[in-house]
Amino acid sequence: MTLLSVETLSLSFRTRAGTVRALEDVSFDLAKGETLGIVGESGSGKSVLSFAVMGISDPAARITGGAVRFEGLDLLTAPPRDLDALRGAEMAMIFQNPRVALNPIRPVGKQIEDVLLRHAGLTRAEARVRAVEMLAKVRIPDPERRAKAYPFEMSGGMCQRVMIALALACAPKLLIADEPTTGLDVTTQAAIMDLVGDLARESRMAVILITHDLGLAAERCDRIAVMHAGHVVEVAPTAELFAAPRHPYTRRLIATTPRPGVTLAELEPIPGALPDLRGELPPCRYAARCERSDTACGAGPLPRLTVRPGHLVACARPL
Repeated sequence: MTLLSVETLSLSFRTRAGTVRALEDVSFDLAKGETLGIVGESGSGKSVLSFAVMGISDPAARITGGAVRFEGLDLLTAPPRDLDALRGAEMAMIFQNPRVALNPIRPVGKQIEDVLLRHAGLTRAEARVRAVEMLAKVRIPDPERRAKAYPFEMSGGMCQRVMIALALACAPKLLIADEPTTGLDVTTQAAIMDLVGDLARESRMAVILITHDLGLAAERCDRIAVMHAGHVVEVAPTAELFAAPRHPYTRRLIATTPRPGVTLAELEPIPGALPDLRGELPPCRYAARCERSDTACGAGPLPRLTVRPGHLVACARPL
């Protein structure tokens, strides 16, 4: 059953240097209990997409088309009161940098209590008990003492666990995890992702995992959407995407990923750079970097093909 549906979403930023078309015709669905990975280079639009879904885009952003539906409710046209009721309760997000996302002058336990008081209808005493329980659930030692600590008194890994506790306090149906392991050591990364996976399975929570780490996405996601320069260029089940990528960019992206039996010298870099998203752009924003590009790539709108059931590719000349 579909929980979230993003349909031909387009978004631009107004800047002094011109209009930046950050997202164009982005579409994907997410089922209840499913984990969808969104991968791509830095600057491909992954975080911009997540902020648009949550309704927390920068004031300079402007939605120019499309729809975002959560259980049938169009989030782009819903009244602010409805969005405020959803965020934190039904939809939650783990941000890239927990030290920036957390309030530096408020104890972490109080921050979790604030969410519970706003959305769960608990008394102050009940919220305090529940906040400690959430810190224990994310495996923070001595949670009663830690609830009184400030973010600057905790390690990066502990702050990330607090962010997860904050996001999951009201048992949301959708969790967006935006680079949740950035800046953490490998051991802590694995512990954080194990924790998110365990909690998702317990409550059949849907997860959108945004990452540039294809290895992490391959291990943790049911399906993967590949983004390049504001386009979703390929969506497929994880095993199928890695076994038979159909978009040239996806193949290049996989080739850049370290894997057993491949030395650093054998990794293939992606040629060129992301295009300037101001001004006129070709139908395929990858065409200038693509070895398969020809005149068909600049003719007409970008085709979006279903190459196999559940496997979509936006390319005039797929592999």
